[in-house]
Amino acid sequence: MAKDRPVYMGPRLRRLRRELGLTQADMAADLDISASYVALLERNQRPLTADMLLRLARTYKLDMAEVAGDGGAEQTARLQAVLKDPMFADIDLPALATGDVAVNYPGITEALLRLYTSYREEHLALADRGADTQPTEEAADPVAEARRFLAARRNSFPLLDDAAEKLAAEADAEGGLADWLKARHNLRVRRLPSDVMAGSMRRLDRHRDAVLLDDALDGASSAFQLALQIAYLEMRKGFDVILKDGQFAGESGRRLARRALASYGAAAILMPYTAFAKAVEARRYDVEALARQFGVSFEQAAHRLTTLQKPGQERVPFFFLRVDPAGNVSKRLDGAGFPFARHGGSCPLWSVHRVFETPRAVVTQWLELPDGQRFFSIARTVTAGGGGWGAPRVERAIALCCAADHAHRLIYTQNATPPEPTPIGVTCRLCHRSQCLARSAPPIGRDMLPDDYRRTRAPFGFADG
Repeated sequence: MAKDRPVYMGPRLRRLRRELGLTQADMAADLDISASYVALLERNQRPLTADMLLRLARTYKLDMAEVAGDGGAEQTARLQAVLKDPMFADIDLPALATGDVAVNYPGITEALLRLYTSYREEHLALADRGADTQPTEEAADPVAEARRFLAARRNSFPLLDDAAEKLAAEADAEGGLADWLKARHNLRVRRLPSDVMAGSMRRLDRHRDAVLLDDALDGASSAFQLALQIAYLEMRKGFDVILKDGQFAGESGRRLARRALASYGAAAILMPYTAFAKAVEARRYDVEALARQFGVSFEQAAHRLTTLQKPGQERVPFFFLRVDPAGNVSKRLDGAGFPFARHGGSCPLWSVHRVFETPRAVVTQWLELPDGQRFFSIARTVTAGGGGWGAPRVERAIALCCAADHAHRLIYTQNATPPEPTPIGVTCRLCHRSQCLARSAPPIGRDMLPDDYRRTRAPFGFADG
């Protein structure tokens, strides 16, 4: 009879120890073993026996499945995702070999993953630097730092997704987020008039053991604010772990990134990963239908779609953009490799700039960039604020974009033959479509022709070559 294969769980054990805030010596004392033995287990130089698994579960009051983990499947999936980068395209990397590396050399795997994440951040930092921007100026831009932090990780944080699924299940068992806050933290939820809230949508009042909400908030916004407060109460350690490897020049960039992680956690509580990932396939990425199913806003559902890149459970990767009528970008998340301009405005031919003419209607569009890349876009207006007569409102437009190869999976393309795509550019300064009537500036590297004898229909005439 064949013997059972030894179980090596070094990375999982190390992660568990760190999540518990323990040193190797602390864990050794708790389990009545030597610190050197803990080190050997974490380096996969000793298998984790059934007796040790039971001891871990009993000592730290953990579920056995949580302790056992996935046998290295998560590390393997993460490494395989990294190795799909085009820079490795000419290297033969068999999936079996990748799995062997992830399972048998967890330390090297973790080092490679950290190195790749660092490379992505630096790569995005270089892309962020405009022609006239000095590195010192860019380093001081906290918004750019936070955006690079999210983009380098494809706006995907499985650690928060896992924590949120547990919190969502607990809240559902208690009867809702408000009941969970009362049972877990002895916090009651109170809704107060806007003038009493003094400009705040949500406030944690420790003195009165209450979470205060502006009573002008609609249902989706109220639920999100409660989930956000829960994220801040329950996910602090997770935020710290994720931010530890970030590169920030100042505290403002770190705080903006932390705020983004909290919003991610709140969305993950309202739209748990497993249930949401299943629903997007069933509803073919119908954003409005998903929003109604999970009781969230159109924007919140669209935002959540950009986060579905958990290793082994990936869905269609999306690029997300939010702009105001003046073209100012207030949110940008990239999971689809869309080369959006990080400086200056985007292309005016993109429908996201025209949906203000048809409020709350979804507008679809096929796009083609100068290099031939094709994307599919949906855009719609969303409203923030309001809640009463005379209350200020802000109209913005959001766009979701995916590569054309994925468009057939979306309900917006069913039973329709793709029309000729709209030729757009990343930004006028980088677009060399010389006949574009919407051009606002000449491209870098092209000499303009004088118009003494001829005036072109396009705003600028250029010399050949």
